[in-house]
Amino acid sequence: MSEHTNADPEVLTDHTDVICSTSIERIVTGRNAALQQTESLIHQLNDISTLTRSIGGKSALDWAMKQDFRCGCWLMEKPQAAMKAITRNLDRSIWRDLMKKSGMLALMDAQARDEWYNSLEKDDIPAVSEKNILSTFEQLHHSKGEVFERGVINVFKGLSWDFKSNSPCKFGKKIIVTGLVKYDRWGFGLNWGWQRDRLADLERMLVLLDGKPVPDNRADVTRRLSDHIHANQHSTRYKDEMFTIRYFRKGTAHISFKRPELVDKLNDIIVRHYLGMLACVN
Repeated sequence: MSEHTNADPEVLTDHTDVICSTSIERIVTGRNAALQQTESLIHQLNDISTLTRSIGGKSALDWAMKQDFRCGCWLMEKPQAAMKAITRNLDRSIWRDLMKKSGMLALMDAQARDEWYNSLEKDDIPAVSEKNILSTFEQLHHSKGEVFERGVINVFKGLSWDFKSNSPCKFGKKIIVTGLVKYDRWGFGLNWGWQRDRLADLERMLVLLDGKPVPDNRADVTRRLSDHIHANQHSTRYKDEMFTIRYFRKGTAHISFKRPELVDKLNDIIVRHYLGMLACVN
């Protein structure tokens, strides 16, 4: 994908590289030390509970929790079950942080990000180790172009061909989407849902192709559009560097592209995936 963007993220490429200047060895060593100390603490709490029960003081679950606010705590459970859950929770958090720092999330569309986060909710997530970190991010590095291009194709395939402006061969000067906005007695509002995600994906792809940093999700086009609509309840038009968006009471939105050279790069990707459409695109 290097021919399309100068914004390649900082992803691991070999055994001497780091992810955003974070040492893999430090992560793994810290994780192992934390788990070792946690297991020791669980055993100590169990020993203390045995002592306090023997003198009529009940267990740590009774006297270590706030009054009338007793809740589950893995530190108070049996060591084998507790360490399994604690290890999984800790590793899940570390993987999320590594993925965020790697820059790979910026290349993923909403579907790919959901698949990644859902995979972390499973019980059999890989342990955080040097070997697993290296193999995971080397694989992600090699597939980053494919991941990005799949996102472009997913956005394209999500367009409705019921509108003449939406060409089944390419992104045109504008696209039309349904369900992006709503209208009621208070005026317009931006809907939550897959169309909102798709607009954010589209902006991120154009920004990457332009070689610029991807906006934080707190400042992406959907947030800016939402703020604009909130401040201008009866406005029907929004503009920024990438788009002009006209929206209508029935919920449809006309999204016009302001950077045709970037749209051409999107269409280059579509052509590679749908070579049979080459004549139509040209």
